[in-house]
Amino acid sequence: MSRTTPAELVQQLCDARARTLTLIDGLNEEQLMGPYLPTINPLRWEIAHAAYFYEFWILRKHFKEDPQLSNVDELFDSIEIPHAERWGLPLPSFEETLNYMQAIFERTRAHLLNGQSDPQRDYLAQYAILHEDMHCEAFCYTRQTLGYAAPKLNANTLRHNFTFTPRSDVSIPGGEFYLGANKECEFVFDNEKWSHPLQIKPFQIARTAVCNEEYATFVEDGGYQRREYWTDDAWQWRSEIGLEHPVYWRRNEDTNWEMRCFDQWRPLLANAAVIHVSWYEAKAYCRWANRRLPTELEWEVAAAGEPVANGKELSTNKRKYPWGREFPNGKLANLDGNALGTIDVNDLAAGDSAFGCRQMIGNVWEWTDTIFEPYPGFTPDMYQDYSQPLFGQTRVLRGGAWATRARLIRNTFRTYYGPDRNDVFAGFRTCAL
Repeated sequence: MSRTTPAELVQQLCDARARTLTLIDGLNEEQLMGPYLPTINPLRWEIAHAAYFYEFWILRKHFKEDPQLSNVDELFDSIEIPHAERWGLPLPSFEETLNYMQAIFERTRAHLLNGQSDPQRDYLAQYAILHEDMHCEAFCYTRQTLGYAAPKLNANTLRHNFTFTPRSDVSIPGGEFYLGANKECEFVFDNEKWSHPLQIKPFQIARTAVCNEEYATFVEDGGYQRREYWTDDAWQWRSEIGLEHPVYWRRNEDTNWEMRCFDQWRPLLANAAVIHVSWYEAKAYCRWANRRLPTELEWEVAAAGEPVANGKELSTNKRKYPWGREFPNGKLANLDGNALGTIDVNDLAAGDSAFGCRQMIGNVWEWTDTIFEPYPGFTPDMYQDYSQPLFGQTRVLRGGAWATRARLIRNTFRTYYGPDRNDVFAGFRTCAL
């Protein structure tokens, strides 16, 4: 099992911080604070919190160093500071915030380059880098939520819009499958630990995620007005906010659908994966389509499992990524902000799973029908509030999205949001009943 070297961690550290600064580039003082919303943080606070995470765990907890600022815990500790209070804190100026971040960056970098072997330092550094990566995705959806200009990422030409292709299913055999990460993995979070055997029945799952064209048919068939497709909680949520279609859709003067991408309205790409839909909306679509969401177990089997030669049984082999072990790149997955949005669900065939499921990594996070719960024998990692507070309250999503960093994601990675969250980069695929 290979371990990330200190030099590689420094490269990741530099990359993560460069991405953070890119994602706030071009925003003015007012935009950096933004309005109070329960789903986002003030960006000026959040970028400093990402730096604080390095300081707290590496510099102070591990190396017993003094804090950079005397009142830093009262400013940037996300566990102790209620969400609603973050807009009213006596925050440093933007320039002072950048100076604080740079000082923590330099101190952390120096420890990684000191020539000492220190596995605990390296573990904490990897954790902090991936924590910053998660916040970078939040910076992206904050810009989307608030209608700010698109971030200045190096968007490439991944976007395509092939002729609409109707959904097709692939058949997955049943058998025993080990859900979760095994102990040979380089780095995993506590909620992925550890793999444990489960029995799964044969099932059929869509080869691709639901695309805009498919979802528009549901909308145009009155899906948001027909009570029979919605649970009681979902109907109350939809009614209270007056939702008649996905949150960033509208009709133009020619009655064609458009979607707001950051601060620009663009024609809806028919075959791009639908995004910014809640678990409630995904469930309503499934009822309309006479389909269902996959369970978390089914999703991981479709992404990571392999068939034996006859195709009728599950192999004992399990893949790190749908396509194998090769680190993600632009020919395999839509990650790292490379497309600034979702792409055609038929693209990137090289990234197919062993069963032929496409884009199970990247493009959109995919809702599952599973409540976020610990695996058997769960014990929290050093950051005890990473998973535990949301067990039993949220739904599991898998696979990452276009804004997810490639180094963060793998087949066993779990994220989790409340069923009403339609601001995050979430879509879904379906299973046959």
